[in-house]
Amino acid sequence: MTDNDKYTSYIQQSITIKGRKVANRLFLAPMAGLGHVAFRELVSEFGGYGLLFTGMCSAKALPHENPRVSPVFKWREEELPSLVCQIFGPDPASMAAAAQRIEREGFFGVDLNFGCSVAAICKRGCGAELLKTPALAAEIVARVRESVSIPVFVKFRTGWENNPTLATDMAKRFEDAGADAMVFHPRVAPDRRSRPPRWEQIAMVKEAVSIPVFGNGNLFDINDASTMLEQTGCDGLSIGRMAIAKPWIFAEWSQGFEPDATTYHHMATRMTELLLKYHDEAFAVRLYKKFIPYFSAGFRFGHSICKQLLKADTMENLRENIDRVFETNPETVARPNINLFT
Repeated sequence: MTDNDKYTSYIQQSITIKGRKVANRLFLAPMAGLGHVAFRELVSEFGGYGLLFTGMCSAKALPHENPRVSPVFKWREEELPSLVCQIFGPDPASMAAAAQRIEREGFFGVDLNFGCSVAAICKRGCGAELLKTPALAAEIVARVRESVSIPVFVKFRTGWENNPTLATDMAKRFEDAGADAMVFHPRVAPDRRSRPPRWEQIAMVKEAVSIPVFGNGNLFDINDASTMLEQTGCDGLSIGRMAIAKPWIFAEWSQGFEPDATTYHHMATRMTELLLKYHDEAFAVRLYKKFIPYFSAGFRFGHSICKQLLKADTMENLRENIDRVFETNPETVARPNINLFT
């Protein structure tokens, strides 16, 4: 048995989080503007995941949000048993109220965002900004934990300076406050993705707590998965950008799915159909254009493909461009073009 086979077997094992069984140890990471209901349905058609996470939802808006019109707080009933809703907010009261709405709707769990470092979020005192006030961040976790019975997840980064002691301290605080599992992205908040994540810090966080820790950051192929699991001892993997490029990645890693020459073409076209299922055309086209760079990163001449696909204002134009791209059977690459992973 190779190392990859060994860790594939590990990935396939179920895990229990707050008394709830998760089928395997692969999560779709929460991604703003990308992890919407249409994309999650695409992922579900391939299968192979343990949990799916929504994009970021505003805790302030969520208690009164209407899923029929919300672009983010929207789901399929059949995905709720394996769906976690991520929320962001600056205070315990609003986060707790949002978590209660999430529980009433039947989600598997709620995820508290302490990792987003986008300026617009941090300026509102949310996301990674809360890592500057550890006591407040822990209070938010505690209030949410008191307010709901579903699993409480925490997503966080190293902090605002490269000091792994701060990350392990935060992890302990989150566990003490009642978090049931955490996803750790070992990069400092100011560093969006310009430097490699420090996977050794995942091992330090895992050692510091007794709850499940899922690793996140630069998981591009099964070798990365095996290496992260071996080096860190983490309980599972949270896959973000690579899942956008290859929505079948969960099925590939956990079930041995092998894409063929038609898989990319089918996936690109299917995404247009699913977006129109849930959104009006103008908004669907906008969402598709967010998807294009990640999709294009899987090809040798990705920049050219990306440029060609973006030249569209309607879904009909997009489908014509997709068909044109695949007339020449473009060559794929084993690892993505990082320059297209914005």
